[in-house]
Amino acid sequence: MNLLSTLANLNLQLPEVSTPGGSYTSLNIRGTIVYVAIQFPILNGEHLYKGRFGVDLSTEQGYQAMELCALNVLAQVHHKIGFEHIEGLNHFDAYFQADNGWDDSPLVVNGASDLFVKVLGEKGTHSRAIFGVDQLPRNFGVGLTATLTLNTSEK
Repeated sequence: MNLLSTLANLNLQLPEVSTPGGSYTSLNIRGTIVYVAIQFPILNGEHLYKGRFGVDLSTEQGYQAMELCALNVLAQVHHKIGFEHIEGLNHFDAYFQADNGWDDSPLVVNGASDLFVKVLGEKGTHSRAIFGVDQLPRNFGVGLTATLTLNTSEK
């Protein structure tokens, strides 16, 4: 799979790889499982989509924010191990902060789900969980963690 060609055909490109904001690594491999630390809607160093849904952010902005988080996951994997070594996406956890009464989180998280499937095809099929939280770092509206599996032939 040529990830960059697929992205270009979708008029998308990978953002610059962000660095961890603390004492951890942004990508960790244990056996054949790849764990990607939380990725936020950061585009080439610019912190975007801050605030709470239902007050500061719309559902449409949330979709775009989650799409950007997913692109950041892909950037981490591409930069650190290469997608030719990936069997597929397993699962991701999506986090959001919202005002009471706002309840469109599945529509927001579809931004990541749709992007993974469009870019990775069958390898992008996944399960997911969605968590509403009181606060995310730097007031980001969303965040995303992911697990992937390495090709067993690569071990």
